[in-house]
Order: sequence, then structure tokens, then C-alpha cells
Amino acid sequence: MERIGKAAVVAAIIGPIQSISGWTISGLLRGDNYDPIRQPISDLAALDSSTFWLQSSFFILGATLWIVASFSAKAFSWPGRLALLISGLATVGLTVFPTPSQTTSSEFHRFFAIVQFVLMTAFPLLAMRFDRRYHWLIRPPAAIAATAVLTAIALWFLAVWVDPNATNVGVVERIIAVAQTFYLSALVLIIYRSQKSVSS
Repeated sequence: MERIGKAAVVAAIIGPIQSISGWTISGLLRGDNYDPIRQPISDLAALDSSTFWLQSSFFILGATLWIVASFSAKAFSWPGRLALLISGLATVGLTVFPTPSQTTSSEFHRFFAIVQFVLMTAFPLLAMRFDRRYHWLIRPPAAIAATAVLTAIALWFLAVWVDPNATNVGVVERIIAVAQTFYLSALVLIIYRSQKSVSS
């Protein structure tokens, strides 16, 4: 039976830390009126942002961790691992094609962001296993429940994102980002601990 590799464990530990640290440090270093409640994370990596290189570096680090997990977390089914790989590549894409400014957007940036966003929301369903030998967290009941929760948060973000009068886009985006990242990391770490207990 395929298992969780140590590289995926390292990626799972670093993932949430670097994600939150990235936008927190970049936001603090901006030194202007950047509002994390109102403004999206991408504004920190916009071409006219003083933290363009810093936030872009955190995006690339996060992408690399997802790509590493896609090869090392073999307990997930191949569609789930493919989703992780494509999500990592999409994150590279949205970093290579940043928004030109904090008041404009880029079609390429939006495309890659949507691909990453959708795949990570659907990840629990795509990574699902039907074989009873696999951990219950990646079998249908838990995987479907996790997808439902992530989808609900994603729809909330979508509703806020398309509302021109919304003043909380930044905080809702951070909620879905944290939910996706922490879910993946928790899944990897719990399954890894379980397989270590069985093998010992």
C-alpha cells in the first residue's frame, strides 16, 4: 500500500507556517495603508508593491511545497496528487504573471489563481481512496465532508470577491487559504503518524 513519504511531512510542517508568515511579514513591511481586511494577498505581490519580491518568494516556496507533496504523498489517489501538482504549477503561474498594480488585474494572473483555488477546494474529493486499508480521513465519508466544508468557504469567498461593495475580501481570502493549507497539512501528518504506529 502506498504511503506518506518524509518529504511530504516536511512540506506539511513548513506549508502553513510559510503561508501565514508570508502575508503577515509582507503586510507589516509595506509601511503604507495596506489593509489585510480589505485587500487581497495578491496586492502584496503586485508590480507596484514594495513587497513584490518578498511575497512572490513566499508564493514560490508554497508552490514548491505542494509539488513536493504531490510526489511524496502517495497515500492520496493519483487525481489528488495531480491536483496538488497542477496547483503548485498554477501558483508559479500567478507569481510569474502578477497583477500590474493594486487597482488593476491580469487575465493570466486571474486564470492561474482560479485554477489553484478550484483544485485545492476539490482536493479532498480528488484524493479520496475507496480501499479500506487506507486511513478513514481519505475515504468517502470524510473526504466528501471536507470537500463540502471547503466548498462552502470557497462560495463565501466568491460571493465577497464579486461584490464591488465588499470590504472584507482580504480576510475571507485568508480564511480559505488557511483552511486549504491546514487541511492538507493535517491530512499528511495524521496519516503519516498512523502509518508509523502501524509499522512500529
